[in-house]
Amino acid sequence: MEQLIDIYGEGAVLFGIAITVGMVFGAAAQHSRFCLRAATVEFSQRTFGPSIAIWFVAFSAAVASVQFLVAQGYLDVSQARQIATTGSLSGAVIGGLLFGAGMILARGCASRLLVLSATGNLRAIVTGLVLTLTAQASLRGVFAPARETLSAIWTIPGGASRDLLSYVHLSPQTVFHVAAFTVAVSLWFAWRRQHRISRIIAALLVGLSIGLGWLGTYLVAQASFEVVPISSITFTGPSADTLMGLVNERRLPLGFGSGLVPGVFLGAFIMAVLTKEARIQRFEPDTPMERYLVGGTLMGFGSMLAGGCAVGAGMSGGSIFALTAWLALFSMWIGAAAMQMTLAVAVSSKDAAKTAI
Repeated sequence: MEQLIDIYGEGAVLFGIAITVGMVFGAAAQHSRFCLRAATVEFSQRTFGPSIAIWFVAFSAAVASVQFLVAQGYLDVSQARQIATTGSLSGAVIGGLLFGAGMILARGCASRLLVLSATGNLRAIVTGLVLTLTAQASLRGVFAPARETLSAIWTIPGGASRDLLSYVHLSPQTVFHVAAFTVAVSLWFAWRRQHRISRIIAALLVGLSIGLGWLGTYLVAQASFEVVPISSITFTGPSADTLMGLVNERRLPLGFGSGLVPGVFLGAFIMAVLTKEARIQRFEPDTPMERYLVGGTLMGFGSMLAGGCAVGAGMSGGSIFALTAWLALFSMWIGAAAMQMTLAVAVSSKDAAKTAI
């Protein structure tokens, strides 16, 4: 790694790692149909369906891979932003609820919208742009004061206070064994839900790519003389930075974030072409544009408030047991389930009114 950094520099090495990890994630997410929104829809309907099975395979694989690396001494996540810096519990709860509700309205989270965009889904492209612009406005623009106010309601210092494992007094070895057992159970459930073996393997790769992201950035941070933040797959921040870089700069700065978005897009596109699933999809009468725009706005603001999206906070942050990440993920499930049930009641009332007429 030191030799690669000496030759190409930290930015180029991180960019290459991100492209590789992103392509694995994008291809696997496209083929497995990995989607938190679909899983929460089944949850709201009180069914343990195929989407929940796929999500749990990916999530448990992410936790198992990361905790295995930590237990074996290949990875140290104590300096990761999700643990080392001051966090916001109020932001995790409020942002998670908003993100979950927006995810239902937009029919996909930030990662799913990016994957769908690569297959030719114009609805996902438009919604993703709205999400990205709102995220940027929430970070540094007009929505930043509201985000800062809500985040400041209930904060928590970095360090042991944000490390969930410090509360439960479990070692990485123990967590790995529990996660490995959960992977096995999830695989069995996915198989019972009659998923194709290739899709189950793809879900595993989604989770393993989270571990690869943490490991890749950690190795660069260890070998570099510069301060390199360790991170893994996340979408809201990198998407906003990539878009702003393309708009404001003649040349996109190389780094992990700038390589992740094109890597995921490329991986999903290649998989969609190989499986003959790439096709143009537009807004239709039964898919009103305003619903997607509201959903994208809620996700953009909610993800910046919660400290990440369904993958950035839920998978990457959850795999290192950051307290705020688990709280945000739980809130996303609740917010999504509440919105899905609200929409179901609205549809039932509308149908009843038509019948009465």
